[in-house]
Amino acid sequence: MSQMTEIRWHGRAGQGVVTAGELLAHAAMEEGKYFQAFPEYGSERMGAPVKSYTRISSEPIEYHCPILEPDVVIVVNSNLLGVVDLTEGLKPNGTIIMNTSESPDVIRRQLNVQDAKIKIWCIDAGKIAVEEIKRDIPSTMMLAVFAKATGLVHLDPIIHLTREELGGKLRSEVVDANVRALQRAYDECVQG
Repeated sequence: MSQMTEIRWHGRAGQGVVTAGELLAHAAMEEGKYFQAFPEYGSERMGAPVKSYTRISSEPIEYHCPILEPDVVIVVNSNLLGVVDLTEGLKPNGTIIMNTSESPDVIRRQLNVQDAKIKIWCIDAGKIAVEEIKRDIPSTMMLAVFAKATGLVHLDPIIHLTREELGGKLRSEVVDANVRALQRAYDECVQG
């Protein structure tokens, strides 16, 4: 029986949400899984709310539609709370991964998540990004939290892909800073 996990990403245009979804798909491929990654475009202005989708499966994926009932919701920009229904369609036993300095209990209350089976993971990815790479670009750090929260992909392929993708574009110290940021996100995320 196929086990497919559907992930919906929320962020703002220009934050790398689409790129992070694609990196997650490639990490799944590195581990021999099938994948899809695609954005949902609406307003294309910088800072507008955007969605992106990733599917990971042990068997070929035959669906080609937006994800309406995600297993995992990844929120790259916490200021979308109250602007977008972040929990819309989230499956029972689902997982929410939020870039925030708040605790999982606070986020649970803010999202009005009553179901104790829904897991909430929080990481201050923006703070880590600023400290490590000197820019508030938190999207890739969310991949490390996804790896820890779900176990569907491991951190090593994410680090490998990050080195590969950035290695040809950026100085080695910037690539190393991104890898440190990934490791910190993996180590510092908290579940509630």
